[in-house]
Amino acid sequence: MTRGARRGGSSGAPRSVDVARVAGVSQKTVSRVFNDEPYVSADVRRRVLEAADELGYRLNNAARALASGRTRSIGVVTLGTALYGPASLIMGVERAVRDTGYALRVVNTMEGDPAGVAPAVHSLLDQGVDGIVISEPIDDGRDGDLAARLDVDVPVLVLGAPPFSAPRSLVAGAGADVMARTATEYLLDLGHVTVHHLAGPQRWFAARDRAQGWRSALVGNGRAVPPVIEGDWSAASGYAAGRRLASDAGVTAVFTANDDMAIGLIRALAEAGRRVPEDVSVVGFDDIPVAAYVTPPLTTIRQPFDVVAQEGIKRLVHIIENPQADPLPASEPPVDLILRASAGPPPTRPPRDRGRRIAHRPDAGGPAPPAQATAPAQN
Repeated sequence: MTRGARRGGSSGAPRSVDVARVAGVSQKTVSRVFNDEPYVSADVRRRVLEAADELGYRLNNAARALASGRTRSIGVVTLGTALYGPASLIMGVERAVRDTGYALRVVNTMEGDPAGVAPAVHSLLDQGVDGIVISEPIDDGRDGDLAARLDVDVPVLVLGAPPFSAPRSLVAGAGADVMARTATEYLLDLGHVTVHHLAGPQRWFAARDRAQGWRSALVGNGRAVPPVIEGDWSAASGYAAGRRLASDAGVTAVFTANDDMAIGLIRALAEAGRRVPEDVSVVGFDDIPVAAYVTPPLTTIRQPFDVVAQEGIKRLVHIIENPQADPLPASEPPVDLILRASAGPPPTRPPRDRGRRIAHRPDAGGPAPPAQATAPAQN
């Protein structure tokens, strides 16, 4: 029989009643199988699926939405950025949503326009999604809570930021402060008197969390808290910060808020004659694929993107499908410090001036500022 044609010679799109007839079950049983309801035997489920495949039947999602009140779709609001962390997190979300059988609808906001979160959420609500994921939000700098500008009546999962004031909201991906504290305390345990911090842009909640973890480690251990240098996540901003820090002989350890900035920082230190890790230890954050292959290989915090995405989506789907039930508890994210060769004990004596001049080269990969130019410090 031609696939998609009904037995008996009739043509047209097959219906659930056709599947029921071929499988020898009731139409209600077909519905139970495709809605993944319990109390259907393995044999009956197999017969229904085989009949559906033979007929070329596909479940009418619109009809199912009308019957259940749900579209079985999840909307995601994410920054339109190629940065490793946000991109890896959204890939993990896509995999996790696909595994649940839900459809995924993604709306990108402009990285430079964090206020675009509100219209993005409204767009997804207009599409009738059953739940929303807000990934890597940025503080838009305006007065008032974002939720106050939105009317959200579906569950919301926020990744890597404070709770969203929706009627049913969940948070996943918290704990960057704990990871940053672990990285900072590792450097202190190596014997460094204090640790400097190259932070990400502070409008990012993720950058704030990492800075808070670094600061709490120093304060908790009774150490001095140096001024923060703020970068923009790029290797170029790490390079600019490295030129500044290289001139301070008291700098022996730096925790950077991401690996790209750490790589730029190490390049600038090397050009200034400051060896890593003999003179200055550097620890990054993310564990990007190239981190193991730079010189020296970078000690860093590995982010558990897939773990965060899988747990977050599992909890979101649970509350979508069980609106009266208590939310599933969140687990503590793992802290995975990857030890390589960029961190070690502090030097036993102040670094010598090896007579190496900081000069821009065409292949330097960074900006060409004047020799005395420095990256601005921001607290």
